[in-house]
Amino acid sequence: MNEVVETLRKIEQNYKLFQQQQFSFVRALEHTREEAHDLIRPVSSITQVQCYKDHHCYNATDRRILNMFISICNDLRNLCHKLETVHPGDSVSNSLLEKCKVLLNDSNDFTAIRATYPHGVVNYLSLEEAKHRYGGVVSLIPIVIDSMTEWITYMKRHVLYKVSQGRALPKKETPISQTASAACPAAPTSVSNKHTVQLQEKDFQTYLAENQRPQQKAPWRPPGKH
Repeated sequence: MNEVVETLRKIEQNYKLFQQQQFSFVRALEHTREEAHDLIRPVSSITQVQCYKDHHCYNATDRRILNMFISICNDLRNLCHKLETVHPGDSVSNSLLEKCKVLLNDSNDFTAIRATYPHGVVNYLSLEEAKHRYGGVVSLIPIVIDSMTEWITYMKRHVLYKVSQGRALPKKETPISQTASAACPAAPTSVSNKHTVQLQEKDFQTYLAENQRPQQKAPWRPPGKH
């Protein structure tokens, strides 16, 4: 999970750099669409952007920014597959992943999607650009990143809940045999102490018997004279 979080953080950093150059991205799309004589239909898929870059891009700056968009989409797609292997998930997490997979499909039509607050990418476009040309393509990456962030947040809570539930389970009772065995080491000490006391008492009695002075007899007196 930590690896997934770190990967998404790096993608977000790359996207911030890309977002700062949104004007250059839109101009690159304008230039390549003109070269392709394709100014009527909106930019509606990753494949379309790839086609503009590969066949109708003759400017190094345009090629760089289009490459940046495609690279971020590829990184998100790879991360999406990695998320599937981190945890089996449930209906909620799987739904979020499925949404990301659909959006990142090369041929998926993202014309109708729009990134909303706190993202201001659509607000940077003119009304015509936002409504008929680039509203979907500039919204793709922030929407996918939000969904992946939501997936990670949900899975972290889910895992923490399971851990807390596991800790709340009652502890197993200690078997009586284990309790008895745990108390056994103290028994020999008690028996030993008792035996030592008995020996000491016996030795003392023996000492008294051996060292007791014999009773002194009364002095001898001649018979008849008392």
